[in-house]
Amino acid sequence: MKRRSAIVIALAFLGAAGAGLYAISHFSNAGSTATKPLIGGAFSLVDTNGKRVTDADFRGKLMLVFFGYTHCPDVCPTGLQQAADLLAKLGSEAGDVVPVFISVDPARDTPAVMKSYVENFDPRIVGLTGDPAEVASAAKAYRVYFRKAGSGEDYSVDHSAFVYLMSRNGKFITSFMFNAPIDVMVGELKKQIAAGTSRETVSPPTKS
Repeated sequence: MKRRSAIVIALAFLGAAGAGLYAISHFSNAGSTATKPLIGGAFSLVDTNGKRVTDADFRGKLMLVFFGYTHCPDVCPTGLQQAADLLAKLGSEAGDVVPVFISVDPARDTPAVMKSYVENFDPRIVGLTGDPAEVASAAKAYRVYFRKAGSGEDYSVDHSAFVYLMSRNGKFITSFMFNAPIDVMVGELKKQIAAGTSRETVSPPTKS
């Protein structure tokens, strides 16, 4: 039974990742000279202190945006730990980067729950939640797949696991696959930090 459960979890994750890859390719500016994927946009959510936050509040910083939920068994804790490790490796340059963790499970992920969860990794990680419509709107803007699986209190949420790097003015730069090599991510971040506030160069998605 354990082996079967592991296979089911693996298939669910691969399905979510595949949906994310499809979204990135499907929602690109097909038929035009632009190659910048249509990822990112306006959102209005609530932070871990109950304060209303919009995408505009992060202008001037590079954003690392990823979606998940606090009951996630492995993918989300791994992603949050990686974000904490990135900030540590960036050292004095970490102030130019804001990791933003957006919940896809608003029913359970209240601001208080999110606060306790993200602070276990690094207090500089911004946790955001909201009502179901607000979360769905943010996920749509970032072409994120998520779907509730199961019933009762112990349900799970299947979701894509990309990390999106957004420019200082909120434009998509590149995406990283789940558990991408941290040195690759740090290298990309350092390049964007050095490039300054106006750079919006699109890099190809980074594979693990």
